[in-house]
Amino acid sequence: MDREERVTQNLGLAHACANRFRGRGIEYDDLYQAACVGLVQAADRFDESRGLQFSTYAVPVILGEVRRLFREGGAVKVSRGLRELSRRANAEAKNFAEEAGRMPSVTELAQRMDIDPETAAQALGALQAPISLTAEDEDGGMMDLPDEPHEEELTDTLSLQQVMGSLEPNDRKLLYFRYFQSQTQTQTAQALGMTQVQVSRREKKILSALRKELG
Repeated sequence: MDREERVTQNLGLAHACANRFRGRGIEYDDLYQAACVGLVQAADRFDESRGLQFSTYAVPVILGEVRRLFREGGAVKVSRGLRELSRRANAEAKNFAEEAGRMPSVTELAQRMDIDPETAAQALGALQAPISLTAEDEDGGMMDLPDEPHEEELTDTLSLQQVMGSLEPNDRKLLYFRYFQSQTQTQTAQALGMTQVQVSRREKKILSALRKELG
């Protein structure tokens, strides 16, 4: 597996790492872009001969980039052109998700937008979250950086992404909205024309089946 394949196949891991720091005073698009920077660094440095799984090596590198963003107290610099491109990418990604029930890979997004994969990856890293993700503490100041999450929790989302292809289209869409767009059950129900109770029951059934598949 080459560098580009490692990056494109593990974007879910970058999402998972960024998701753990939501609501801590920095917008999600900046968190995710920092996570993507860490993912690319991990792909560049990974040595298969050490016998480690890529996710095991990548998580600390990705988290390091996200935590550095908090230490520096600022957003990742994004040009106006890239922000405009990211809006296009966001629209295309949502259209793809509605059609396929999953996130597009960098290559798939690049083909839809008629741009090169590297530019598509940069656009993905600058995508805006669908809801407001900033938060303050009770005193009105920025919240402290949270404790670093366990790798096992972070790789759950990546494992989920790897088995979603075996699901029915509607089930893939449900999990995509819940775990990769971090929408509530109510928001997911509205998107899929279901009730919140139906989403809750279906989600439990899907996850139970996937746990058996994952062993």
